Amino acid sequence: MHYDERLDGPLPEVDKAALLNRLRRDLPDLHVLHRREDLTPYECDGLSAYRTVPMLVALPDTLAQVQALMAIASEEGVPVVARGAGTGLSGGALPLEKGILLVMARFNRILEIDTEAGTARVQPGVRNLAISQAAAPYGLYYAPDPSSQIACSIGGNVAENAGGVHCLKYGLTVHNLLKLEIVTVDGECLTLGSDALDTPGFDLMALFTGSEGMLGIVTEITVKLLPTPPRAKVLLASFDSVENAGQAVADIIAAGVIPGGLEMMDNLALCAAEDFAHAGYPRDAAAILLCELDGVESDVDEDCQRVRAVMENAGATDIRQARDDAERQRFWAGRKAAFPAVGRISPDYYCMDGTIPKRELPKVLAGIEALSREYDLRVANVFHAGDGNMHPLILFDANDSDQLQRAEALGGRILELCVAVGGSITGEHGVGREKINQMCSQFDADEITCFHAVKAAFDPQRLLNPGKNIPTLNRCAEFGAMHIHRGELPFPELERF
Repeated sequence: MHYDERLDGPLPEVDKAALLNRLRRDLPDLHVLHRREDLTPYECDGLSAYRTVPMLVALPDTLAQVQALMAIASEEGVPVVARGAGTGLSGGALPLEKGILLVMARFNRILEIDTEAGTARVQPGVRNLAISQAAAPYGLYYAPDPSSQIACSIGGNVAENAGGVHCLKYGLTVHNLLKLEIVTVDGECLTLGSDALDTPGFDLMALFTGSEGMLGIVTEITVKLLPTPPRAKVLLASFDSVENAGQAVADIIAAGVIPGGLEMMDNLALCAAEDFAHAGYPRDAAAILLCELDGVESDVDEDCQRVRAVMENAGATDIRQARDDAERQRFWAGRKAAFPAVGRISPDYYCMDGTIPKRELPKVLAGIEALSREYDLRVANVFHAGDGNMHPLILFDANDSDQLQRAEALGGRILELCVAVGGSITGEHGVGREKINQMCSQFDADEITCFHAVKAAFDPQRLLNPGKNIPTLNRCAEFGAMHIHRGELPFPELERF
């Protein structure tokens, strides 16, 4: 895929041998990879269309090593990209050819589970699912559950503000955090948030969550744990059109029901998932909705009746309720396996991530179908439908350069469609390298200048994950998506980073 580093400024020149010698001298216990064969496995994250072999990979074991490494990088002017499990889908952990890739995978301990407070204190390399597994004996769990939760790290979830199938009712990562311990670009330790439900001063923890490693390095996280709901039931509804399924989503929310999860899959996605996971999905449906209601028994039963009526009025052709917890788990296993399942029916796929107002779902689905025909590429649609977070999967063959270019162009058009109806270019995957041009479509020059000012307050040398997330105004001018009055940028007295 196309990415023009020229538009975001040149990277500093770094003497690899001199830097490696200094790290060996000052941090003899720090594990550093430097040979090509050891570096290549880290050349990309989950967005494999972008690949760059890092100059060095550092795998620290201790907080002191992270602090010392950042102090050295700051002193030497060396860029640093933080990486967790590498499951990100926007190129946010793509390394730099002249930079250090700081891999936090060895920070993988659950430090404490406080059952009275309902919290867990964990290191950033802990897998998302491992938190709930450790809390389960106490009747607790961690609510945000990305589809990659079996592999993704909680530090990466913080970096991208990840969600999951249950984020409609229980919120994104930012809503389930109490405290972050971070290391700044020059090696200082800071605490954001507190063990209390609120903390004085600016809400820097919310600012940091979703900042994609551009403001500091997460070294410890305190998350909220919730009591496991006493009862959960899932309805699986079939529809003969994606528009009817989309309308049902809006109608369920309008009826005042907040499901634990509300997910949508079109025929291409559900058939792929059924072949892979054998979840029991109806292959003849144009789209299905999975709606989970949880809580106490009486409330769940009442909500199931209300949702069933709404789905019928929206045109559902069939509605099934999971007979037991095993079938409920199968229904969700199919949805969470949708991404790898689609990978079995296409050489490659490009996973998009945008958000839209729920009322616009039928219109956007029709727009995606039209764009799919225009670019002659299949699109499998998988949505966190309840909160308007959509994940169209564009199917293509990366060995065909024309298909690759069309997939990238189609993805950009889909994101611009999201913005046009009042939505956003990302819901949980982040901007990274993937959506940096579309940032110019969503935000104007004043807003992007403000973003750069926030970045500069934390990282004046622009050493943390440079070239990601926030485009330069030059890039936006080149992309042609930002209005510049009479050729002049706003606030000409400000440095253009």
